Amino acid sequence: MLLAIDIGNTNIVIGCIEGEKILHELRLATDLVKTSDQYWMDLKGVLALYDRKADEIEGVIISSVVPPVLNSLRTAVMKLTGRSPMVVGPGLKTGLNIAGGNAGQVGSDLVVAAVAALREYPAPVIIIDMGTATTMMAIDQTGTFLGGSICPGVKVSSEVLTTRTSQLPGISLEAPKHVIGRNTIECMQSGIMLGAACMIDGMIERMEEELGMKATVVATGGISRFVLPMCRSEIRYDRDLLLKGLRILYEKNKR
Repeated sequence: MLLAIDIGNTNIVIGCIEGEKILHELRLATDLVKTSDQYWMDLKGVLALYDRKADEIEGVIISSVVPPVLNSLRTAVMKLTGRSPMVVGPGLKTGLNIAGGNAGQVGSDLVVAAVAALREYPAPVIIIDMGTATTMMAIDQTGTFLGGSICPGVKVSSEVLTTRTSQLPGISLEAPKHVIGRNTIECMQSGIMLGAACMIDGMIERMEEELGMKATVVATGGISRFVLPMCRSEIRYDRDLLLKGLRILYEKNKR
């Protein structure tokens, strides 16, 4: 069994994978102050939840955009399994052709998502990942990773709007009933949720113009399922895109 771990700014996604099948998936909150022992206990709890044993784990791969948590989780994994985890980063074979050749400047999460998207979907591909940040990355018809855009995520936008203003309340991330809000909360939901959907639609249109053709558009990330129903573009939702990418990278690099 492969233990695949994706460490994001907000959540840690843990997947137990057998062959190409994702057996179990669970999300933990990313916590910068947790020690390696605390993460070790978390991992033990995840395995116990699904009645799995540490000795069933034949390999571990980790992708991280949070270096302090990576160090803690790497130690926790070694304590739990006795194995040194594979870490997505420089030196790992990805098979990904990156425009400009500067692979070190591309976040590990973007690399993982791109590897999975190229395996699962026809190029050109636009990959949307909606988490703490909303990233949109483009791969052309030759399979070359071109780059993309990064903007504040939906939750970040909502939190900043609430904390930096005196009279705007916190809101739930729900689809608004109207574009033209009837009260403050509806106005905020319209601006934040519909605004995100319109941004995505507009960016897809402009990216396709630069690509010179229509693209397959695939989205992942915890917020995607709330925003995608409001988009007018044809977008496929793939909840497990990053876990699929981690499995592919592990298979490419295992010894």
